[in-house]
Amino acid sequence: MSSHLPILLFLAPFFMGVSMPILTSKKPELSPNITLATVSIMVVLAILNLRVVLLEGPIEYAFGGWSAPLGIAWVNDSIAAIVVLTISVVSLLSVIYGRVVVTSELAKNTPHYALILIMMSGLVGLIFAADLFNIFVFLEVAALTGYALVGASGGKSLVYALRYLLLGTLGATLYLLGVSYLYVATGTLNMADLADRLPELITSTAVAAGLIFIFLGLSIKMALIPLHSWLPDAYVSAPSSVAPLLASTVTKVALVAWVRIEYMLIGPNVDVSRVPVLVLLEELGVIAALIGGALALIQTDLKRMFAYGGVSHIGLILIGVSLGNDIGFAGGMFYLINDAVMQAGLFMIAGVVLYYHNVSKLDELKGLGHIASPWLTGTLIVVAIGMVGLPPTGGFFGKWNIILGALEAQHYIAAFAVVASTLLTFGYFLKVFAKWFHHPQSVEANSIAIEPGLRVSFGAISFLIIALGFMSDSVIQSLLASLNNGGL
Repeated sequence: MSSHLPILLFLAPFFMGVSMPILTSKKPELSPNITLATVSIMVVLAILNLRVVLLEGPIEYAFGGWSAPLGIAWVNDSIAAIVVLTISVVSLLSVIYGRVVVTSELAKNTPHYALILIMMSGLVGLIFAADLFNIFVFLEVAALTGYALVGASGGKSLVYALRYLLLGTLGATLYLLGVSYLYVATGTLNMADLADRLPELITSTAVAAGLIFIFLGLSIKMALIPLHSWLPDAYVSAPSSVAPLLASTVTKVALVAWVRIEYMLIGPNVDVSRVPVLVLLEELGVIAALIGGALALIQTDLKRMFAYGGVSHIGLILIGVSLGNDIGFAGGMFYLINDAVMQAGLFMIAGVVLYYHNVSKLDELKGLGHIASPWLTGTLIVVAIGMVGLPPTGGFFGKWNIILGALEAQHYIAAFAVVASTLLTFGYFLKVFAKWFHHPQSVEANSIAIEPGLRVSFGAISFLIIALGFMSDSVIQSLLASLNNGGL
């Protein structure tokens, strides 16, 4: 039973998502309850899966009993298990939150909940996939449903969804082109086989071109500057019930896909300095961290500010996983997990501010802190502390380990970029709080009390941000187990 947990984690949301139109044809009001039950089951399965991996080590799941490279294989290691659990928990909180705000924004007859479940199945499959083609398949399952969810409000959001689709399609094309180059050079798409064959082919032009195209394709998916232009508009125009889920998962799993490729194909048997695309990764992360933070600082729209902040933090994560040492890798991956939780919290806050107070611009926030629910203000404070990276939050330990990794590698510019990005993050949150606690207030004192479901989501987000700080050592050791075992 335990070895089948990955496929159960995939099938549960996929089956229910595909079946949703039939199951709810006569009672559409059942959709939120079915989705909530399905995602709750996923959380339970993800917890069991993590326990199995921690006790038994990495597990390879071979479909139909056919081992790779003849068959399709999934790799269930500690990184996959932790990321899937993170996505499942964040999705559960997003669904609980979305039940309150969902009906006010969606176009009529939008298969909102079915799309969410199918997207989750794609994310799960992407994380477990152990060959390059299946990463592409699951990446597109998640992307196609993401395009539909962004455009679910109708109107102007359809324009941004189309732009997201066009750039996403370009990313998918580049990725598939890179996969084709690697297949021509090596004759296989299974990452374990590729890891054995690449050392003697790493200087090949076809291999270098393949890795470059794969990275470019995934860079669009992870919104890495300068290929990030789709993200702010998509997140701002997406329904408030969808934005937390998109912000916390879509770019993160694309980055996880690259980390798998980088460490499973390239290391530890190959000197990364011999691979042209890898030489630039850290520098690209530095640029993204600084420019993303600066762009966030000058925004006047709350969602757009948070979106650019997310772009900056993708850069921080990329710095960590590109330093070439364990401590930097651990810091980057640990920050990825924390950032998924914090991004969900930020977009929940922005959605509630819009839903209850009809406010989206920073200037309109004046005095909101004096009348808003304490749950809303308290969560904003906790998330801000985590994003800035102050103890005892998980954000602190993630950034601290990235800095230590940069210093160990003597990459002082990378360490400076983490500190500078942190100061920029502090700057834009200072702008938010200056308006939030401004007096006199300029927003109407209405709907101060928020729904119980929102209290659950906000309370859980705040708890996780702090709890991850106290669990940092054990989580980091679990993340490193995959790297040290040659996993990923």
